[in-house]
Amino acid sequence: MKRIVILGSTGSIGASTLDVVSRFPDRFQVVGLAAGSNDQILEEQIRTFQPKTVALSSPEAAKRLRTRVDTTQVEVLEGEAGLCEVASFPDCDLVISAIVGGAGLKPTLSAIQAGSQVALANKEPMVMAGQLMQQEAEKHGVTIFPIDSEHSAIFQSMEGHRKVDIRRVVLTASGGPFWDWAATDLAHVTPAQALKHPNWEMGAKITIDSATLMNKGLEVIEARWLFDLPMAQIDVVIHRESIIHSLVEYCDGSTISQLGHPDMRTPISYAMNYPERVPLHPPLLDLGKIGKLTFCPPDTKKFPCLQLAFDALAGGAGLPATLNAANEVAVHAFLNNQIAFLDIPKVIQETMSAYQAAPLSTIDEVLAIDLWARRTAEEMMKTCILPV
Repeated sequence: MKRIVILGSTGSIGASTLDVVSRFPDRFQVVGLAAGSNDQILEEQIRTFQPKTVALSSPEAAKRLRTRVDTTQVEVLEGEAGLCEVASFPDCDLVISAIVGGAGLKPTLSAIQAGSQVALANKEPMVMAGQLMQQEAEKHGVTIFPIDSEHSAIFQSMEGHRKVDIRRVVLTASGGPFWDWAATDLAHVTPAQALKHPNWEMGAKITIDSATLMNKGLEVIEARWLFDLPMAQIDVVIHRESIIHSLVEYCDGSTISQLGHPDMRTPISYAMNYPERVPLHPPLLDLGKIGKLTFCPPDTKKFPCLQLAFDALAGGAGLPATLNAANEVAVHAFLNNQIAFLDIPKVIQETMSAYQAAPLSTIDEVLAIDLWARRTAEEMMKTCILPV
């Protein structure tokens, strides 16, 4: 039986992971759970899965939870230190890392340094510090399995093939809810409109990132470090149907892809059971009924966040961490009606322009850049004016 810890258990990835666990109780035992501030959902998960330790990043939420559960049966930790302690739980085989944003960096690193295998849904740690994360993984004999549907598709399409034969990998993108909108209409996008993704059910932050195409940009940076491929070998194509999750093109002209309905349980299950596959009984993929699959190049003029991510990857050093931090700040502000949709790339670009490159050799240096970029982005937003 595989003992697992889930970081971000109350989010959409966490819920899907626990659904897989519930289908295969003979395969998995949940020993740890961690979340942000949703103590009510975490309480329900504790009663169902009986982990040995849990953590909430919010001390107030942790305090509330302690009054409602038997703390002789489950340890309730709090804050970043608590998340890291759960992530490094000694009696663990696999850590599912699904904390949203840069907050997942230190807990994911803690899991790696504890020697647990990691299934990664939280792309930001690899965006912020991909090279350092892979160095730590190699040092501690840890494999990082991708959970993002696109990276899982690449991983699956590389199985049984030589990496040296790869010509390029192609990440597919749905294009989000505004792909067909006129550029002039984007100035008046509301948070409610941006949260209506056409194909996937995801958390608020990643859904906004999908609407700006930043999510695909972050995935490009993550792919560079997950698969140790240069930027020149990573491409993006818009595929509105979200049936082909990514492709790998080889030097002989063969292109291998992974297809399936938009359901995160498939890549989650593959990472949890690798190299086995288990029956999930999803709806069959009826290509005859679907009829056609469409593709087109991304429009980086209308959606500049994707190009900003390529620029950050090309710039190297702390620029990807700067991009990520500025994006998190800007998306949070947009969701709270503090800036307009089109201000998101403006804030990111201005923050990146203010960054002065310096070599990175430690996680503490990455975190210092992250803090600087957040403060700088906050200053940049003071000039933003919401449209009438």
